Amino acid sequence: MTEVAASSAVDRADRSDSREAGAPRVARPVSRRDLLRVAAGGAALSVAPTPARAAAVRRSFGAGDSAFSSLLRELDAKIEAAMAAYAIPGAAVGVLLGDRAYVRGYGVTNVDHPTPVDADTLFRVGSTTKTFTGTALMRLVDRGGIDLDAPVRRYLPEFAVADRTASRKVTVRQLLNHSSGWLGDDYQDFGRGDDAVTRFVDSMTRLPQLTPTGRTFAYNNAGLCVAGRILEVATGLTYETAVRQLLLDPLELRHSRFFSDEIIGLNIAAPHNVVDGRAVVEPSFWPQPRSLAPTGGLISSVRDQLGWARFHLGDGTTPKGARLLSEASLTRMRSRPGPGGTLVVELDGMGVTWMLRPTAQGPRIVQHGGTWPGQISGFLMVPDRGFALTLLTNSVGGSRLRDDLFTDDWALRRFAQVSNLPAEPRRLSAAELAPYEGRYLNRRIDEHGTWEESLVEFRAHQGRLQGTQTTQGETNELGVAFYRPDFGLDLDPSGRPIGTRCDFLRGPDGRVLWWRNHGRLHRRTD
Repeated sequence: MTEVAASSAVDRADRSDSREAGAPRVARPVSRRDLLRVAAGGAALSVAPTPARAAAVRRSFGAGDSAFSSLLRELDAKIEAAMAAYAIPGAAVGVLLGDRAYVRGYGVTNVDHPTPVDADTLFRVGSTTKTFTGTALMRLVDRGGIDLDAPVRRYLPEFAVADRTASRKVTVRQLLNHSSGWLGDDYQDFGRGDDAVTRFVDSMTRLPQLTPTGRTFAYNNAGLCVAGRILEVATGLTYETAVRQLLLDPLELRHSRFFSDEIIGLNIAAPHNVVDGRAVVEPSFWPQPRSLAPTGGLISSVRDQLGWARFHLGDGTTPKGARLLSEASLTRMRSRPGPGGTLVVELDGMGVTWMLRPTAQGPRIVQHGGTWPGQISGFLMVPDRGFALTLLTNSVGGSRLRDDLFTDDWALRRFAQVSNLPAEPRRLSAAELAPYEGRYLNRRIDEHGTWEESLVEFRAHQGRLQGTQTTQGETNELGVAFYRPDFGLDLDPSGRPIGTRCDFLRGPDGRVLWWRNHGRLHRRTD
């Protein structure tokens, strides 16, 4: 396999100049609370792609590396321009295409104490952790210890949410494909003890049921914490130890850990806020509740993340050739999608923790990524093309670069010859927009156990929906332009599409009941 590694460091003065030249002005700093509203949500090993995939890529790009090298130069230029425009001090990227691999670091880990980012620099990967939780459980499925379609209570007899029927009926698979139906944004912190996940799951009796189990996709962090608890009970280990023994150690992912005290002495990317268009180190962004480890706790490097992609595109063996997971289980993880919808992009549904995303050409995209304050990541694969792309960044501005590379189809078109489903915004009549007008409420629980609410009010305006969102006393403007019935493109305050997608859900009588945005359900209240 051909691997190209590169790194670049930019001195501090040059970074400041480039950010000021193209950086957006930010009216106020982004808070940890702001980011948690959309948070968790985005591998050094030598398993080669299958010969058939590698041959297909060679046929597409020719026998030499010139076409691949040209694509990498385009990618480097796009990332470097975005870092300047969006105030991102440091980033790392990994690309896998057939038998070719590329890893590179850009910029610095910390604007106050600059050290170059390289392929082994550590970032929080956020919700891509969910795919480790799902894969660890699949190892137990292979052993016969877990049945994906068994009720959760087979493994956690006392498990309960607010709804008795859901508590009794919800299955392991529904946890992993985000169709359990209860409110999922629960970020409570239960301390640093080994019982953190247990205490979190025990507290879930307060979570209301939004939709019946198995029927509706809604991104659910709490459900993955339940999956993490099942892993603990099934192995007799803490979640972190189970993942390390089942996955990290056998796959030789030496720069992937869960605890900060395990990474002291390594090159660590500090989280940054963006204040008046400039990146500012924000140490308070780094800590994460241990109770959320199964849904977003992993710290990793881009080399390790690329290795994770190699494993999932490979045959299920370790770098030493030992069988870790059956090929059938690898395939099952990215097939049989649950209910579909939108999560920034359109989804066929979720497999076993993987977002399964359609393309205009047919091959499916297998995707995740993560959002944690100041640590924004992206991860996608196109198995039919032998292509994977992973990105790690150390700024809240990284969400915009991630959209450029992972929500848009810029990289997909160039590297994998696939593109998003078409979405041309239309202007609808007042009568066509009337069913969507109204007020929509979303709720979440913060790290202190306090309920927070976000209220969106939509009205028709010039053929589109114009809205206001009020959260904890703060109001911002948003909008939706429809491109097909019930599906829309998100608009910025000026009315321009920003590339992300949302949709509206109807009840049995055809009335619009929910607005789904960033995978979260907002209940209609009028």
